[in-house]
Amino acid sequence: MSTSIQNMTEMNTADAAGLQERIARFHKAKEAIVAQVRRIIVGQDEVIDQVMVALFVGGHCLITGLPGTAKTLLVRTLSQALGLEFRRIQFTPDLMPSDITGTDIIEEDSSTGRRTWTFVPGPIFANVLLADEINRTPPKTQSALLEAMQERSCTVRGNIYTIKAPFFVLATQNPIELEGTYPLPEAQLDRFIFNVLLDYLSAEQEMKVLDLTTTTHHAQVEAVTNAEDIIDFQQIVRMVPISDSIARYAVDLVRATRPTDPTAPDFVKKYVNFGGSVRAAQFLALSAKARALMNHRYHVMTEDIASLMRPILRHRILLNFQAESDHLTQDDILKRILEAVPAPK
Repeated sequence: MSTSIQNMTEMNTADAAGLQERIARFHKAKEAIVAQVRRIIVGQDEVIDQVMVALFVGGHCLITGLPGTAKTLLVRTLSQALGLEFRRIQFTPDLMPSDITGTDIIEEDSSTGRRTWTFVPGPIFANVLLADEINRTPPKTQSALLEAMQERSCTVRGNIYTIKAPFFVLATQNPIELEGTYPLPEAQLDRFIFNVLLDYLSAEQEMKVLDLTTTTHHAQVEAVTNAEDIIDFQQIVRMVPISDSIARYAVDLVRATRPTDPTAPDFVKKYVNFGGSVRAAQFLALSAKARALMNHRYHVMTEDIASLMRPILRHRILLNFQAESDHLTQDDILKRILEAVPAPK
């Protein structure tokens, strides 16, 4: 047994052997999930890795991409491979909060004539919830997700209903079609661990897509895990150690995005109105643990922090008019921050 695994816990020998078995099961399940997803999804390696990191840490994911980039197909395929209960909500301008959370109805007992309130659960009571085109519904309806995303519960008529674990919201949005859309509130954006960007495929990958989708070939996705496995994997990820220097590096990167922080570079003070919150640092450290374990390492490295910084922070910093006039994006600013903040030796 490696010293790295021993460092994950101070258990006795028997417990350490059990932990090693759980880690082996984690790696086997991760490879099996990727293999199943690859039956349907072509390319998008980085996107798949980031979404799986979100699943292994129990976070929610915002997927931004142009029409036809397989956003919805990716989420549905992942839920099938994970063996979890899947629900989909198509967000529209007339969608109501009760269409998401569920509602109480009055039922009458035919024998006694007595009427009682009965709660009818909405689609939010699932393991994987696809919020398709989430920015097409008004803020009132979008806010129905806030409690569920943070507290894993929802309140209807004063009654609190718990959503069973694991629970993931995977939301999609179109970045170019702005007519009839409503920007997501900052508080809701902060609940998403990642803002994942889907791009066009290469020519070779598009040829493979044609081969998979324009013939009689029909791939089937098999479930390779279940809810109990995912919950156990989330616990294993939290046991991965992170050194004080690496944790401080994550904190320094997040603090550098805040224009009011003394350590912020001058270009941040010039172009940024608001930076990342403490939640961003928490997600950065936790996601780095998952990435390390997925890459068969039992400690976090600076490359884990650096590779996950942009998808975790790009939706958490608000640029000002000066940045817009200079044609700068959040990713441009974050890249410069990554170059400006020294990594630990």
